[in-house]
Amino acid sequence: VQLVESGGGLVQSGGSLKLSCAASGFTFRRYGMSWYRQPPGKERELVAAISGGGGSTDYADSVKGRFTISRDNAKNTVFLQMNSLKPDDTAVYYCNARFGLIGYWGQGTQVTVSS
Repeated sequence: VQLVESGGGLVQSGGSLKLSCAASGFTFRRYGMSWYRQPPGKERELVAAISGGGGSTDYADSVKGRFTISRDNAKNTVFLQMNSLKPDDTAVYYCNARFGLIGYWGQGTQVTVSS
């Protein structure tokens, strides 16, 4: 099983980034997918989640209206489009796959937003 995040980097406040998470080794469409983040010195928190079929999404209040989660089940990939980025969005962003009690994590990708 592998979850490989990409797309992180350094961006100015107000800018945009699109994260990708490429999955392999499991039946992707059966798994709910989520993005979490861990700011420096803080606990990991849920950012956004999407159901296996993509028909249901959920967002943390802090990112509603700015971030969009989506998935392409044909390509086994989940995305996080991040717009209007703020310095408070600075964190390591992790991809998570979950099916019942089974869960997998990616290695994370750093997002840094400068003011």
